[in-house]
Amino acid sequence: QVQLVESGGGSVQAGGSLRLSCVASGINFSRYDMKWFRQAPGKEREFIAAIDWSGGSTVYEDNVKGRFTISRDDVKKVAYLQMNSLKPEDTAIYYCAADYRPLGLITAHKDDVDYWGQGTQVAVSS
Repeated sequence: QVQLVESGGGSVQAGGSLRLSCVASGINFSRYDMKWFRQAPGKEREFIAAIDWSGGSTVYEDNVKGRFTISRDDVKKVAYLQMNSLKPEDTAIYYCAADYRPLGLITAHKDDVDYWGQGTQVAVSS
């Protein structure tokens, strides 16, 4: 059974920081690109960040560049999203995703996802 389990969400004031974790099981983690998405109430799910299977390439949505950092630990099979300088507009449910793409490059497309986590809530107050 494949599972992606997010944790680390919570409530924080604007300007604060959180680190999200995504623990994977049931897959060869080191062969998958890992991605983070978020969805605010009444809005579409949007891409936030991705890191390729090797950890050598990352992609970020423009609004989080310089504030968020994606990373991975292939031994522990965990993907991370470090979020700094949080803003109220960052409030959303954050989802972890895994994408196996042996012949392609890292992609920010939300359709290029094989497995989804259940999400973790992030709330940023002004």
